[in-house]
Amino acid sequence: MQWTFCWRKASCGPAYLTGGNFMMMKPFKIGEKFIGDGCPAFVVAEMAWSHDGSPEKAEKIVEGAARAGADAICFHLTFLEDYMVPHYGSGPGRVSAGKETREIFQYLQSINLNRQDWEKLFALAKKRGLLICAMCNDLPSVELAAVLKPDAYVISSSCFVEEELVKAVGGRRRPVFLRIGGALLGEIERTVQLLKEAGSTDMVLIYGFQNYPTRLEDLDLRFISTLRQIFGLPVGFADHTDGASELALIIPLLALPFGASLIEKHLTHDRDLRGEDFESALDPADFAGFVSRLREVEKTFGSSIVRPLSEAELSYRLVSRKRTVAGMDIEAGEEITGEKLSFKRADEGIYPDESRFLLGRKAKVEIKKNEGITREKLV
Repeated sequence: MQWTFCWRKASCGPAYLTGGNFMMMKPFKIGEKFIGDGCPAFVVAEMAWSHDGSPEKAEKIVEGAARAGADAICFHLTFLEDYMVPHYGSGPGRVSAGKETREIFQYLQSINLNRQDWEKLFALAKKRGLLICAMCNDLPSVELAAVLKPDAYVISSSCFVEEELVKAVGGRRRPVFLRIGGALLGEIERTVQLLKEAGSTDMVLIYGFQNYPTRLEDLDLRFISTLRQIFGLPVGFADHTDGASELALIIPLLALPFGASLIEKHLTHDRDLRGEDFESALDPADFAGFVSRLREVEKTFGSSIVRPLSEAELSYRLVSRKRTVAGMDIEAGEEITGEKLSFKRADEGIYPDESRFLLGRKAKVEIKKNEGITREKLV
């Protein structure tokens, strides 16, 4: 598939592109749920590193995700020596907003969970009815995930063009969530093709990136619909809005009308502790409020298919439409003329667009001023 595109945007409006064959979206199953057009938004609670290396905190986050109504929780599996070099990004402030106070490798190593921790967390999440998404940041993590059996794999932006890892994930034949933040269209196309060649059939493009937190002007929600058109795949939105902002509960909802089939939000056990990855995270109470609002908002979407009026619309039509009433007293036997008619909201009377059929007919009975005129009252 070849694309001709201009990646740079004008000062306003969407990016422009031409060419290619668009595919129809279809839902796919993950666990007992479905992701895709016509399905409820799939809500993912991302734990990331907010456990701060504490299995007990991680368990609280899992419990919080379950109580909040999330569909799934995302775990980051990482073998640090296979993920980054020891001297990567030395200095504070490189991972988040400055929580770390030493070199990143050492810091992350100190809060990394071990295999036994993950086994317990996977078991807990399954017990609490959560589906599990495993973000594998290196090949050993893919192998570990294969043993732990997540419901979906996540390929992060760090590993997006790592062909061997992409193929390894694709070979697991589970749903794959692709984090495309910072990726070029050609890179997305290549990674999707590699996954398909490896055996993957179900995937979601996850749009959005983390900038601790991400600025509102960098969200570019309109591009969600463009991605759907280009790749013919479900598109999700990973929101990294400032968790302390009231917009943190609103921005994800705005992604839904643009076609987002999946919404991901960071979850922590307590924002006030300002732990790792807290910047865009919600605590369990706010996360529950976010999920509740999302489910209420979804009720408003309905269908784009042309259909008969609903019962509610028919009821509204009956009470709101003006009717044809007598503009003056009309005697029995008197001819109906235009000046004798008036159009007002009333409980009876034919609709104004049918009033022309009354002209020239005679009243069968006396009709008082403001009384509805029906065919039964005419000769």
